[in-house]
Amino acid sequence: MPKFQSFYTINSLLPFSIMDRYLARELLPTFLFGVGAFASIGVTIDSMFELIRKIVESGLPISIAVQVFTLTMPEFIVLAFPMSTLLATLMTYSRLSSDSELVALRGCGVSVYRMVLTAVMLSLVVTGMTFVFNEHLAPASKYRATQILNAALKSETPTIVKRQNIFYPEYQKVKKKDGSGNRKILTRLFYADEFDGKEMKGLTIIDRSTEGLSQIVVSESGEWNPSQNVWNFHNGTIYLVAPDRSYRNILRFEHQQIKLPRTALDLAQKSRDYGEMNISQALEQLEVERLGGDEQKIRKLQVRIQQKISLPFVCVVFGLVGAAMGTVPQRTGKGTSFGISVIVIFSYYLLWFITGALGEAGIFSPLVAAWMCNFLGFGVGFLLLRRVAQK
Repeated sequence: MPKFQSFYTINSLLPFSIMDRYLARELLPTFLFGVGAFASIGVTIDSMFELIRKIVESGLPISIAVQVFTLTMPEFIVLAFPMSTLLATLMTYSRLSSDSELVALRGCGVSVYRMVLTAVMLSLVVTGMTFVFNEHLAPASKYRATQILNAALKSETPTIVKRQNIFYPEYQKVKKKDGSGNRKILTRLFYADEFDGKEMKGLTIIDRSTEGLSQIVVSESGEWNPSQNVWNFHNGTIYLVAPDRSYRNILRFEHQQIKLPRTALDLAQKSRDYGEMNISQALEQLEVERLGGDEQKIRKLQVRIQQKISLPFVCVVFGLVGAAMGTVPQRTGKGTSFGISVIVIFSYYLLWFITGALGEAGIFSPLVAAWMCNFLGFGVGFLLLRRVAQK
């Protein structure tokens, strides 16, 4: 007689019943095994071989390699959470179905939806864990790993991508003359032809921040002086413009210090990769990218932000799909369940990357690109569950 026979009471219909505790005990060991297995495989393929190559070719100390390896683990644990949820629900419910325990439960009046509810509730808990890891642990640890690795390889300066056509407008709200409200006016416009990682070249700055006087600065090059919080400009000309728009004065210079915000430098520098930012930092970076006007980078960052939000909910999708597939009356072993899990995971993330690429290309909106796979997964899970419930 199935071991579930002693649990067939009215309590099985209530939240946190004996049935829920039994299913949770069955799900937890497989889930923890999946987290360890998937995270270990991911970090080994992505990081270990590269670190070994750096140890052999670049003389990276083993202690530093171990530290970097440890710091990269949270990133792969985040990816392992959804995969482990699918593996645990599919293997657990398949075993219960093979042992006729689910059949016995249905004979006692417990619906398929109620049986699967336990897996969905546990998946919501894993969703919260995934969000915490993905928002607070993984980005910070990955950024720290990059810093440690660069310092160990004598690359102490942050990775900087050369930029061209840096454009930064600055606005200010002023009251309308009739007092009806505020209007936004341009107070400063910063433009540079390119940034090579050290200095800006081909600079043009229009400054209207001082009332009654405007100035236009044209300079061959310039760089930020952090010790004095000013810009150092070289080989240029300053045109002072009166309120009547006539030239008041022209000043030529070889070296000139001008107090301007360093926001344009922040725009040109790229201190963190997308995977090294949490949602808050990504939103700040998005505002900076919008000032630069690079539509491709703006779309890419918008898609990544939505994917950061949608990724934790993959746990609920996989929990529902795995439990629904597992409740189908069949006799499958652990090997078969593991193989099905791999196929589902591969298919899901392949579609996830495709929709993300279409979002970055502007074919899908960032919201649709990031959430389409989740909605499709929910649809498939509910259809499978409904088919089982009707049998």
